[in-house]
Amino acid sequence: MRALILGGTREARDLAALLVGRGDYVISSLAGRVKDPALPVGEVRIGGFGGPEGLTEWIREHSIDVLFDATHPFAEKISQSAATACATTGTPLIHLHRPAWEKQPGETWIEVSSMDEAAAESARFSTVLLTIGRQKLAHFAGCDSTRFLIRCVDPPEVALPPQHDILLSRGPFTIDGEKDLIHSNGIEALVTKNSGGDLTHAKLEAARDLHIPVIIVQRPPLPAEGNLVHTAADAIAALP
Repeated sequence: MRALILGGTREARDLAALLVGRGDYVISSLAGRVKDPALPVGEVRIGGFGGPEGLTEWIREHSIDVLFDATHPFAEKISQSAATACATTGTPLIHLHRPAWEKQPGETWIEVSSMDEAAAESARFSTVLLTIGRQKLAHFAGCDSTRFLIRCVDPPEVALPPQHDILLSRGPFTIDGEKDLIHSNGIEALVTKNSGGDLTHAKLEAARDLHIPVIIVQRPPLPAEGNLVHTAADAIAALP
């Protein structure tokens, strides 16, 4: 079987390892937005496809038997391109996305549906910990009265809010470490995407323990095309 895996997530790497272990031919495609990504086993390509048309052509040229969309839950554009390309080519599509976080007792969530809404909610607070990655930071550039501590893996290259500090750091993080970060910076609120998983979940537990509200951006809907699973093992089980 020839499989294309989209995404550089931990779930994508786990899936690549399982497929290669079965003897399947695996090509993993990474967007290239992280400067030093963890690489999966098997063949790796980095970069885009040129939209759904380019991905459709690529699938045909490489005789792909199945496509796994194991991208970040907020990579809406490539997920839609995958759905369109698979519908056009008749290629089976399996979405491998980790489960979303669910609000737990004692947590204070301010749920929003967009980065613009998150920015508007942030303006209510003096100091905010911003943990949304670096791609969407420009949505917060107009928040003049709020100081942001921006935590991301690589330096941002977009417009930033006037009052900000950059903290370059990569998870996993600990609850105690997150509490120390919140305390030492006078953080009043946390902004995050509902990415799911345990790599960065400690910040939610720290916010709960310190009674800090969490402005959480909900996931965009997945395309109707394809099956949704939550683990690499389930993705294997879903193969046609």
